[in-house]
Amino acid sequence: MNVLKIVACLLFFSFVWCVGYGDTPLKPKKEEQAKQAPVDGPYVLYDEVGNARVIRVDERGVVRDSVYGKLPEGFKLDVVSQKGGHRFQVKLHPVERPLWKSGQREKTLIISDPHGDLESFVSVLCNNGVIGKNYKWKFGKNQVIVIGDVFDRGKDVLPIFWLMYKLEQEAKDAGGVMTFMLGNHEEMVLRGNLKYTRSKYKDLATSLGIEYADLWHEKSELGRWLRSRNLIQVVGKNLFVHAGLSKEFTGMGNAVTEVNEEMARSIFLPKKERQELSALSDSIYCNRGPFWFRGMVKDEEKYSPSTPEDVERILEQYGVDRIFVGHTIFDDVTPFFDGKVVAVNVNNQKNREAGKGRGILMQGNTLYVIYDKGKPRKF
Repeated sequence: MNVLKIVACLLFFSFVWCVGYGDTPLKPKKEEQAKQAPVDGPYVLYDEVGNARVIRVDERGVVRDSVYGKLPEGFKLDVVSQKGGHRFQVKLHPVERPLWKSGQREKTLIISDPHGDLESFVSVLCNNGVIGKNYKWKFGKNQVIVIGDVFDRGKDVLPIFWLMYKLEQEAKDAGGVMTFMLGNHEEMVLRGNLKYTRSKYKDLATSLGIEYADLWHEKSELGRWLRSRNLIQVVGKNLFVHAGLSKEFTGMGNAVTEVNEEMARSIFLPKKERQELSALSDSIYCNRGPFWFRGMVKDEEKYSPSTPEDVERILEQYGVDRIFVGHTIFDDVTPFFDGKVVAVNVNNQKNREAGKGRGILMQGNTLYVIYDKGKPRKF
């Protein structure tokens, strides 16, 4: 009997220790059980009084859930990729909305739709002199623009977000610019649509008793950062937008600042509330809005394709010569309308392995296709 009491006590205190420190094993789905533990995070959440909660799933598949009254001075987050091949630390910094309009740097590197593929993301940045093997910014006073879609499909969504977050501050310190813009997969996940989200992300939220979108709310570090991103941005005489600009959307006549601010106001709302918020909010998220419109690069009738006249009018409206888009996948970087629209979204892993184009390097008015190996080639 005494032995049973001792065992019961040990089990009880073991349970209390786990709950108190928030270390609980995360049970993977069947398809993940024979593979590596589902590494995830870190997520940084804040409560009403400023306490910080840091949640991550370590390489053993254990959920580490820690609460700080105040983050220690010099606090850094440890970020690890799913396979453990990429590791770096991130120091938190103030979040600010990037300028919607700015001058063009000597070099501007343009890519889109990383979709959790950290290997391909790091590869193209390294080969083109943006970062070194230590994951630190080395692109000087130049600029990188990523036109949306980090969420979904891949296994390393968090590491890509944190790497861009980190590079943003490092670029600023060096006089350069690291720019991430929102894509349709950001708008989907932030309203709770997890159609393309891997199970490891949803499993973590389930284990915590919350919705996955709650890890990205307005009081989370990355949630604040995402809310401050732009949907439309102009650099020099070039406009950047995730999917495209339709004549219906641009015909509403809203300024770029109005679009970006309304998107920030509505990005965390459910679909119905977005539609009811305002006519502008509804138009931002509809099929002919900047998150979804494919008509600039697809000529099938169902996409309401743009005409040359539409494109010319839109260029004139925004005072630009060229529009860069992501969203729609092509075999390689592809020009439309005599190069006035440039589609940069490709299958990143496939093109990396095949040695095909991954994005654009812009120097002055000259464009070059960039690769994972070798030098850029004139577009």
